[in-house]
Parts: sequence; C-alpha cells; structure tokens
Amino acid sequence: MTNTETTPSTAPVLTILVDGDACPVKDEIYKVAWRRNVPVVVVSNSPFRVPVHPLVRRVVVSDGFDAADDWIAQAAHAKAVVITADILLADRCLKAGASVLSPTGKPFTHGSIGNQIATRAIMADLRAGGDIIGGPAPFSKTDRSRFLSALDEVLGRLAR
Repeated sequence: MTNTETTPSTAPVLTILVDGDACPVKDEIYKVAWRRNVPVVVVSNSPFRVPVHPLVRRVVVSDGFDAADDWIAQAAHAKAVVITADILLADRCLKAGASVLSPTGKPFTHGSIGNQIATRAIMADLRAGGDIIGGPAPFSKTDRSRFLSALDEVLGRLAR
C-alpha cells in the first residue's frame, strides 16, 4: 500500500481519502480507484469491512470527537481527493490543498465553502431554537451517477 505521508524528497501520491463512517458511495469509490489504480484510505471511528485489495487501506481512529476528521485533515495534500459530507472537514482539507467532493458528487471549492459554512451555522441555530426544518434530500441514483462522474473527472485532472 502506498503511504499518503510524504517526505521532503518525495511528491505526494494521488490518493483518495474517505470519511468512511457514513459514506454511501464506498463501493463506487473502490471501482473508480481500481480502474485508475489509485490508493484509497477509508478512515472511521469504528471498524467495518473494506475490500481485501492492495489499493485499499482501512484506518480506525479513536472514538474521540473529530478523531477521523483530524486524521483526514492531517493526511490531506494537493494530490488527495477527500470524500466527505462534513462541511467543516471539507474546509480544512481545501486549506491543505486537497480536492474535496461530497458523496452526491458536488465539489467543495474555495469559492463556495464560506457560504456552505454560514448556511450550516444558520441551520444549526434554527434546530437549536426548536424550529422544525427538513433534512437533506434522500440519496438518489442521480447522486450516485453524479458522484461517479465527478470522482473520475477529479482523478483525471490530478493525474495529469
């Protein structure tokens, strides 16, 4: 397994970092990664099955608050693609130079992350105040298809 860490004499290796605890597109990630020969690191607070494959590595961190996020943010680099629905983790990874995709295939970008963080804060305040607000739309086949396309595009761009 290729290590995601770098030393001064080596360049970062194209890698997919997955916020794995609630990721609905892990199977899609594996398929694209195997086709493109890209290592995948699935990070979670609890163990679960990952394929036995030389390109797939599972990292189980403590159940401490944000332990998985901290591991992913520290491992993020310019040749990493981070898969997460966590807006605050996406912000940390963007600052580290990584490309970040949500499981629905929507990219987190430097231009959009500020608005997404602000919206997250407003929604948290509304929920804390007792307002009843809807959650995200159910995950759909369209989301899965958009994700596959977006991941393939990002990996292709970073491989150049």
